[in-house]
Amino acid sequence: MAENEITYICKRTVLSTRPIPAGNHHNLSLMDRLMEKKHVKIVSYYGSAGATKIGGEATRRLRESLSETLNEFPMVSGRLVKNEEGNWRVKCNDAGVRMVEARAQGSVEEWLRIVDGEMELKLVHWEEMLNTPYFWSTFYVQVTEFEGGGFAVGLSCSHLLADPICATMFLKAWADTTSVQNITGPSIFHPRPRPNNSLINYYKSSMEKPPPTLTTHAEHKTIALAFSDNAVRACIGMAQDGGPLNDCPSPFAALAGLFWACISKVRRNGNDEDGFVKMSICLNGRRGLKVGNDVFGNYMVCNAVEVDDWVERSVSTVVRAVVEVVTSMEDKENILELINSQHDDQWSTLNSNLICMNLEELEETTFKSDNKLIRTSYYVEPVGKGGQILILPPLQLSQKAQLSRVVVVTLQNDEVVKLLVNDLILSFHPKILFGDIQ
Repeated sequence: MAENEITYICKRTVLSTRPIPAGNHHNLSLMDRLMEKKHVKIVSYYGSAGATKIGGEATRRLRESLSETLNEFPMVSGRLVKNEEGNWRVKCNDAGVRMVEARAQGSVEEWLRIVDGEMELKLVHWEEMLNTPYFWSTFYVQVTEFEGGGFAVGLSCSHLLADPICATMFLKAWADTTSVQNITGPSIFHPRPRPNNSLINYYKSSMEKPPPTLTTHAEHKTIALAFSDNAVRACIGMAQDGGPLNDCPSPFAALAGLFWACISKVRRNGNDEDGFVKMSICLNGRRGLKVGNDVFGNYMVCNAVEVDDWVERSVSTVVRAVVEVVTSMEDKENILELINSQHDDQWSTLNSNLICMNLEELEETTFKSDNKLIRTSYYVEPVGKGGQILILPPLQLSQKAQLSRVVVVTLQNDEVVKLLVNDLILSFHPKILFGDIQ
């Protein structure tokens, strides 16, 4: 599609329908501050089957329901300010969320047949904070209606405020508000988001440290691969390597190990003797910390995975290492120790590693019953020089009983080309959603 096939109509500020009481602040924990340099982008596509051209009606309805949703999320419509110690916190007010309205030629199904990462990012708006943080919106939404039917909803936010799980929770609350009439807010579907201050108090001394820096790599390319249920089962079987049934790894562990081994081979120019590249697992720490997914904020926790140089160079070896790390991160004390250590030098080291993020817990969002969700894409940016792997639920989340997964990989351009022709990856016959070799 040409550049002019997306027309940006306007950018406006959407306010809550009820005034937000003055004087309230949403404090940020050390876990939030560790992700200060990153942001989250989500693009969800909704099909045109059974729908007619509505000429802005969908956008109007979504704008109105967004206003209703913001009543329950004052931290989303608020603005960043510094506290007495010079650290960020959110002043909860009704400053509002920036919303971009756009139109695109063709149908959403036609778009998805040719979309790539660069095109997709035109459907989600983001602005970097410059020198005016109080006027900067930490959340942006974009609604793009396709002239041939269907629409896309893009959401972006600062990772300082919300991780992908939390951003999806807000998106789902918005979708629920849209799909149900005569509703005053999303609290019917989700407990009211509540900040958890225990970590703030636990690491109060650490809050005095400056935020970590992140080295980015400009020449990155993103690909998305869909693995069928049979493919993931085959990957698990290979990773299990004849072990007992109760040692069966999860889909995440099996795919993380598969891509760790293959990316290592690509980065080592095919030389298995050079070992594995450094990789860190990043997952939702809410379970280990015994809090629900309704808790607002960032709870993604990273931990390095290590394999001794002398061990066998096989997928089953690295999968076992992934399983051990994931298991250790289910313990609250281990997570607290990780959070305390992930600052300054160690956090910079983690960002130089290959990061593999487990996003299997993401929920489905449906705005209108006659526009079915087709696909949702996630981006966590900027990507460090080590590259990034996101492991997502299946394309149609109603297939939760199945093991199919989507894997989004961001690497240097030449590494992506080599990965797409890797024999082991190809043996599982993944479907390339975007990022094919041109």
